[in-house]
Amino acid sequence: MTAHGTAAPTTGRPHGAQYTAQAFAAVYGAAPTGTWAAPGRVNLIGEHTDYNDGFVMPLALPHTTLAAASARTDGVLRLHSGGADGGIVELRLDALRPAPQAGWAAYPAGVVWAMREAGLPVGGADLHYDSTVPTGAGLSSSAALEIVTALALNDLYALGQEPQQLARLAQRAENAFVGVPCGIMDQTAAACCTEGHALFLDTRDLGRRQIPFDLAGEGLRLLVVDTRVKHELGDGAYAERRAGCERGARALGVRALRDVPYAQLPEALARLADEPAVQALVRHIVTENHRVEEVVACLDAGRTRAIGPLLTAGHASLRDDFKISCRELDLAVDTANAAGALGARMTGGGFGGSAIVLVEEAAAPAVGAAVTEAFAAAGHAAPRIFEAVPGPGAHRVE
Repeated sequence: MTAHGTAAPTTGRPHGAQYTAQAFAAVYGAAPTGTWAAPGRVNLIGEHTDYNDGFVMPLALPHTTLAAASARTDGVLRLHSGGADGGIVELRLDALRPAPQAGWAAYPAGVVWAMREAGLPVGGADLHYDSTVPTGAGLSSSAALEIVTALALNDLYALGQEPQQLARLAQRAENAFVGVPCGIMDQTAAACCTEGHALFLDTRDLGRRQIPFDLAGEGLRLLVVDTRVKHELGDGAYAERRAGCERGARALGVRALRDVPYAQLPEALARLADEPAVQALVRHIVTENHRVEEVVACLDAGRTRAIGPLLTAGHASLRDDFKISCRELDLAVDTANAAGALGARMTGGGFGGSAIVLVEEAAAPAVGAAVTEAFAAAGHAAPRIFEAVPGPGAHRVE
């Protein structure tokens, strides 16, 4: 779970490889060597399980961060975002140091740092970014920024890293350089998702399976409701929950909460009776891993509509046990379900961001309208609602 709204900001300006290359030339005075893209993501199910060695199921969005880039030979890294104020950020490679809360440029700078720390022969570069991934919306804008940087440098310097290796490097950048203790899900989604599929990922051994997810072919839609409530995972709440999960694992004598069998959950909870806050965290992780497995079974059996109640159950667990929802997310989920959705839940790290809604195609306009009207009646800013269509992972754009 990554994320914060410090990643390269979304812009309302034109977006596309040609535009990004032209913007690079305007900033740096020469055409780029190439242009790369990495997507945002929604997580269908499996929230906060990634740093507990558990199961997740993200899918890539069609919204992307684009990077136009060229190599440099002088040990200088220059970064520019079409959606950020402040002009070019210029850094020397030999002076890169972890920089928590240092703004959007810390994410790509952290990737370069992580690559060099790993012994990869990466040199300087000029990079220009444009993005349509909403920031602060729980859609992994930071991972998109990290992965597009990693892929561009991988190609520019012929580093030979596979997508999952790039994800690992990007995760290290976010953990050690930016200071967010995220799991591996978001970076893997940005690097490894495939079009038309949801990615079933075991975050312990990084085993991956692409599961066909053609909602349109089944007369269904997956809506994303961006509440426009910004969430910040670097403010301590995320780390607090991760520490609580680790405390629960130690108390139960397991390597990670993934190792607590669902059938033995009552016994495990009884052992944590003296720590109700930790008990609640453990209950969410164990039941959420079970929900991921149930969703996989439903999709494998062609019973896509049956995942709806599992999504809603996941939201209740995040709201009540993990306590990371908010009024706007609860309103989106409750209103969508009351208006006829098959299921809904918050997605992403929490404390704001977005919800997802599984809905029959014919009901999608009415459900979206009901959510918008409910936000207006409650005095909230109008949500941004769009369809999630599984797109490709990171790639070079020709």
